[in-house]
Amino acid sequence: MKSILIKDTTREERERIVQQALWGACGADCEFCSGCDNLGGGRIEGIYQPYIDGEKEIREINEAYRAPFVR
Repeated sequence: MKSILIKDTTREERERIVQQALWGACGADCEFCSGCDNLGGGRIEGIYQPYIDGEKEIREINEAYRAPFVR
C-alpha cells in the first residue's frame, strides 16, 4: 500500500485519495452532496482542504473532527 502522507504524495494524488476515501465511506459521489455539512462537519472541500493543500495530515484532521464526540 502506498503512503498517503503529505511528503509522499502530490496535490493531485491527495485530491484523489480524499475523493476515493469518501466514496467508500458513504457510497455516494461528493459532487453536489451536503451530507457532511448536514452532520455538522461542513462542506467536504473545507474539511479536507488542509490535507489537499499539504498543511495537515488526514490523521490530524480526523482527530480534530472527532474530538468533540469522544470522551
